[in-house]
Amino acid sequence: MSDLPQSMTEMAERVVSALPQFPRLAAVFPATFANTFSTTLKLMEDGSTFVITGDIPAMWLRDSAAQVRPYLQLAKHDSQFAKLIAGVVKRQVVNVLIDPYANAFNEAPNGHCYKRDETDMGPWIWERKYELDSLCAPLLLAHDLWAVTGDAGHIDPFFMAAAQVILDTMEREQRHENSSYRFQRVDCPPTDTLGHDGLGSPVGYTGMSWSGFRPSDDSCQYHYLVPSNMMAVVALQKLAALPVVDAALKSRALKLAGEIRTGIETHGKVQHPEFGEIYAYEVDGLGNSNLMDDANVPSLLAMPYLGYCEPDDPTYLATRAFALSAANPFYFSGVAARGIGSPHTPPNSIWPIALCMQGLTSSSRAEQLALLSTLLETDGGTGLMHESFDKDDPAQFTRPWFAWANSLFADFVMQVAGV
Repeated sequence: MSDLPQSMTEMAERVVSALPQFPRLAAVFPATFANTFSTTLKLMEDGSTFVITGDIPAMWLRDSAAQVRPYLQLAKHDSQFAKLIAGVVKRQVVNVLIDPYANAFNEAPNGHCYKRDETDMGPWIWERKYELDSLCAPLLLAHDLWAVTGDAGHIDPFFMAAAQVILDTMEREQRHENSSYRFQRVDCPPTDTLGHDGLGSPVGYTGMSWSGFRPSDDSCQYHYLVPSNMMAVVALQKLAALPVVDAALKSRALKLAGEIRTGIETHGKVQHPEFGEIYAYEVDGLGNSNLMDDANVPSLLAMPYLGYCEPDDPTYLATRAFALSAANPFYFSGVAARGIGSPHTPPNSIWPIALCMQGLTSSSRAEQLALLSTLLETDGGTGLMHESFDKDDPAQFTRPWFAWANSLFADFVMQVAGV
């Protein structure tokens, strides 16, 4: 790491020295911690920071925020990282103002895209799958950067304009029938498109905000995605807490946060025969619910990490027990590991992101250390994290270059190390 900023190398040395019982960490932590910085960032002429996901040359709102989150610890004392993260916020703001319904964007208006979908595409848009959590990402990152640095320079008029657009969109999608958003993809799996002529399956009003797709980029079965609505509650509260937000916007954000929270608590819970009262992954406001959890964040497992509840909240603990059991159809147990996967990847594939999130939300030191050991043993000998790996054979994995997984692993290790 000799060619990296001193603050980064010092943090890596500090973390590794705090966990001497894991000798492989001396190689794996520096590599994962630096992965986003070394391979995915591009400083633009306008002062913004463009962030690719890794093996996909586009910037996701959600992924880009998660990729730079471990660097908030460096931004406290290193202006280079504060400027870098402020640049990510700036680029996210630009993207939201281009189209709040798009989830991924190009570096330039070059017309590149994943597919020629039947939706309102534009030259800046890589993919236009509307995901509620995407709109939460810039609000959370902007708040957290201000919280660690005390500098609100990135909360400029463009950010405030984007915040208004985000609120407009979330409020409009409380009643999806009033929305003009449609999305259809042809010649694809059912999880890559929306039914009912691109409108999605029917919903009833709950106070929650509609989402077309999950953070996995798979379509929702029922379109009130509970973890994403939890993330929205926290993001709106953090928007209201920013020092430069005026009274009208603060009141509007808190009102919407309250409506969404009431919707979650009223319509987002079910009574499970084994685990008692738990949160559903998705509901439709018409009496239907989807009981599962997905590895991607936001997830039900991530509720305390997102800031929606305390780690010892009884309903969270019941939901956590469900998610980490065979009752969750995407929990897999094998020779190499056991953990949560996703319908987005092959059956029996466990996600390092989910293992990291299990550790980040655990109150057990023993569980955290065991998970860290598992993660180090299931990297397929590459020294980096992946999207997913086979529960019996970690040498079989998807996406060898997936920066989000590396960043969340670094985040988890830093917590275990006490920094």
